[in-house]
Amino acid sequence: MLKTCYFRPVEQYLTIWDLVLTPIYLIILGYMAKSYRDKHYPVGHALRKYYLPGLWVKFAGVIFIALIYQFYYGGGDTFNYYKYANIVNSSFWDSFPTWLNLIMRVPVDNDYNLYPYASQIEFYQDPASYAIVSISALLGLITFNTYIPTGLLFAYISFSGIWAMYKTFYNSYPHLAKHLAIAFLFVPSVFVWGSSIFKDTVCMFGLGWMTYTTFRIFNYRDFSLKILLLLGLSFYLIAIIKIYILLAFLPSLALWLLLTYSHKIRSTAGRFLVKIMAIGIVILGFAFFSAQFSKDLNRYSVDRLAQTLETTRDWIVYASGDEGSAYDIGEFEPTITGIISKFPEGVTVTLFRPFLWEVRKPIQLLSALEGLAFIILTIMVFARVGLFKTFRDIFKNPNLTFFFTFSMIFAFAVGVSTGNFGALSRYKIPCIPFFAALLIVIYYQTKLKKTPLYKKSVNRGELV
Repeated sequence: MLKTCYFRPVEQYLTIWDLVLTPIYLIILGYMAKSYRDKHYPVGHALRKYYLPGLWVKFAGVIFIALIYQFYYGGGDTFNYYKYANIVNSSFWDSFPTWLNLIMRVPVDNDYNLYPYASQIEFYQDPASYAIVSISALLGLITFNTYIPTGLLFAYISFSGIWAMYKTFYNSYPHLAKHLAIAFLFVPSVFVWGSSIFKDTVCMFGLGWMTYTTFRIFNYRDFSLKILLLLGLSFYLIAIIKIYILLAFLPSLALWLLLTYSHKIRSTAGRFLVKIMAIGIVILGFAFFSAQFSKDLNRYSVDRLAQTLETTRDWIVYASGDEGSAYDIGEFEPTITGIISKFPEGVTVTLFRPFLWEVRKPIQLLSALEGLAFIILTIMVFARVGLFKTFRDIFKNPNLTFFFTFSMIFAFAVGVSTGNFGALSRYKIPCIPFFAALLIVIYYQTKLKKTPLYKKSVNRGELV
């Protein structure tokens, strides 16, 4: 007796319009980028040769994501954001007020005209995911609601944040312009998974500008309106979409401030007082931060963090099925002590795995090769500098302390809570540029000199 087989049809997200419009948008965005480069980085400028290549690899990442999700995965969250954005924009010509309320995610109870649209959007009750839907809808108005052109706009906007972050640390280490460009612009996982219609793309925009603006404020006392608006926007986007990035960023920034300003005080008593004040400010800041975002931080409070991580990891492992993407760092008690005991495993899986022998699918090979490169570079640093001197240099230099603290906290957090190599390849990208920059600076500058974060020759009025 023949058994009837049922196949779920693959929804077609890419259309002929993607094929037609993509070259047009590439030409337009490429021309805009070239004009910007020529204006801000004339011939002879050290950064000129990295600007356009850094942007073009992100554009390549958009096209890669579109093809891989359409023809390999047959769908995914990036297409869901795009699909729901089209539902939002379908209301634009019917009723502009309804469209505007959908963009702002007004509760359906406040406007029953929203129901026909909101009822079709799975993410309407999820502020983090719906933020990407809203951004996609806004950009979709100028891309005729086509996927790849919308993704190109995501990449173009996100690149401004990545570039700002790169410039922040280039100004500290101008002799490492090429090497830092590799760390911030050309790591494959970062420009692939941070370039299309994803939460990660928006978060990389926010992380880049938040890094740039906070460092500029504390080094140049730059409280210009433009800086404050960029800081507020970047902070807001990360807080709404992935607040745990802030939970890694803020203590790293606090340590950077502590080391930076304590070095400028000659008096031992004065340095001690500054450290005590800094610790107090950090504690009060976190108390205020927690109060303001208590609803979103609820899952990450100390008494619930362990259970949150265990639940998240178990769900992702279950969802991955038998497709070869799951990993296991071993069992741990759902307590703070149990989580901390997995610190080495969590950091290792994020920065160095999957190992080549763990690759089960072609898509994992990219992550495996990247992890191997980080293993080799880490070994080279320890061999050249020495284990003890490496850590001594890290904690003597504020920039390296910032790199190290953020990358370790973030790598540990996503490593213990994910349980799936596919998801991890995306979740980990905020910490990858910082870890790469850490290794590069230590390797090429074993005796770090005290240099200002922004050289006086740099135009203080220039933002990017």
